Amino acid sequence: MTKVPQAYTAPPPVVTRASAESRARWWPEVLLLLVVYLMYDGVRMLVAAGHGQAFADAHHLVGLERTLHLAHEREVNHAVSAVPVLGVTMSYAYAALHYAVTPIVLVWLWKRRPAQYARARTTLVAATLLGLVGFTLFPTAPPRMLPGFVDTLAKYHEWGWWSGDASAPKGLGGLTNEFAAMPSLHVGWAAWCGWQVARNTTRRLLRFLAVAYPVFIFAVVIGTGNHYVLDAVAGLTVIAVGAGLAGATDRLRDRSTVPRVPASA
Repeated sequence: MTKVPQAYTAPPPVVTRASAESRARWWPEVLLLLVVYLMYDGVRMLVAAGHGQAFADAHHLVGLERTLHLAHEREVNHAVSAVPVLGVTMSYAYAALHYAVTPIVLVWLWKRRPAQYARARTTLVAATLLGLVGFTLFPTAPPRMLPGFVDTLAKYHEWGWWSGDASAPKGLGGLTNEFAAMPSLHVGWAAWCGWQVARNTTRRLLRFLAVAYPVFIFAVVIGTGNHYVLDAVAGLTVIAVGAGLAGATDRLRDRSTVPRVPASA
């Protein structure tokens, strides 16, 4: 008797333990990131406006950059601010992209690369907390507050939702700390986004965008007069330290979960 071939049925998708655990606890992840975000904005508001130390620290940075031949912010700032299409585009990028792209990358990792998500998230959180320490211990006036620079966002504030005070929405300028320049978490978060996307995709376009994004953000923060070159270096540094802390945390967790083999009698 001839057997009737059965219709092919695709095997069920493989769900790893990391994937299942990651998706099962999505709400604590959202809560954690929300707390970090509130801390980010909260600490930025702690330093009193007009803090003399912020300007002293800014002049120290400028002096160090001149010694290292890195003090080219003013030329870039004037070139960007003189061209409306550049000034407006970079103002929008400065005011919005770090709040939009970073969560998008986090969600993408959580959904598509759950095995990589935990370490990536820990890296970002640790780097952000280190950045908050920097804001508190080393308040720094951004270039746009020094003589000879143009406050690009203030110049083009009628073109967007932000006011003449940093990138705060109109009417809320008094609720932001304008001395949170060191380190540049704009650059740090952008570098984290680019790194995570580049290492977790094989698509050439996405990899190109992943490399281009932090480079663009670096140009944005310098062009709008919001950060110094050394702020950007510090932003990359906190990401690197955050990655080291995340790796160390994972190793400690792995050691604590390894079952102990009882000694033979």
